[in-house]
Amino acid sequence: MPLQALRTVTKSQNGVGAFILQCKRMEFHYCDWAGSSRGMNAFLKSHLQAFAKANPQVEITVSPRPGRHPVVRGLYMNGREKAVCVRNMEPTEIVQKATLLRDANGERLRRVTKPVKSMNESVRGVWDPFHGRQHRV
Repeated sequence: MPLQALRTVTKSQNGVGAFILQCKRMEFHYCDWAGSSRGMNAFLKSHLQAFAKANPQVEITVSPRPGRHPVVRGLYMNGREKAVCVRNMEPTEIVQKATLLRDANGERLRRVTKPVKSMNESVRGVWDPFHGRQHRV
């Protein structure tokens, strides 16, 4: 009896198919002593559990960083990381920053020159002056 291999599944394109969140891990760094971490400490006590329960696909780590400002860092599938300093922020603002990092894709911010990015240059093809009505010379 010959072995049959698993059939390959097509890759999803342009949002069709399963959605995979690009943020794979979030790190929350805080200081117990510094006053700039007051909002982060309140966030860790009150909002972090709900945030982690709402985002089970993201690994969350919490670590103390004595004598430093609080930071939320997101690590992405493409190997990049983004860090946001959240010193002197309220817990609700920290939730917004954490959501921003979770929804980001890890790419660098670039200016958009063309509104549509496509694999094909043009649907109609390349224009040349001989298209359309015939010209006589």
